[in-house]
Amino acid sequence: MLAVLLLLLRWLEWRFILIDNSVELYAGGIAVLFTALGMWLYAKLSKPKIETRIIEKHIVTDGGNFEPDNAAISSTGLSKRELEVLQLMAQGLSNQDIAEQMFVSLNTIKTHSSKVFEKLDVRRRTQAIDKAKKLRIIA
Repeated sequence: MLAVLLLLLRWLEWRFILIDNSVELYAGGIAVLFTALGMWLYAKLSKPKIETRIIEKHIVTDGGNFEPDNAAISSTGLSKRELEVLQLMAQGLSNQDIAEQMFVSLNTIKTHSSKVFEKLDVRRRTQAIDKAKKLRIIA
């Protein structure tokens, strides 16, 4: 009987402690909850989103036996000079380098380049080179 009375007194003591300090206990519980939530969010948001993928491509070459497709050249309407400019572009030469190699002015090369772009229906050198390779106009 004495043990039950002692247990009842302890329970009442805890009850009064909880009632007297209820605001502090609730605030502490909420603080612990938000601290845990903040740590979880930091762990999720601080991970880098970069994913590395390795793509292997096999490049097939015809071993130097390239023959340009004359039908594609005539269908695009490229002149011999424009075709020469396109081939030099594919070698990575700048307009100035092409002009020096062909012994013409820079403006002439720019004109040839714009005609090549117009005839291949592209806007950039890289697109012109890519399209010409797909049409088998250049190697």
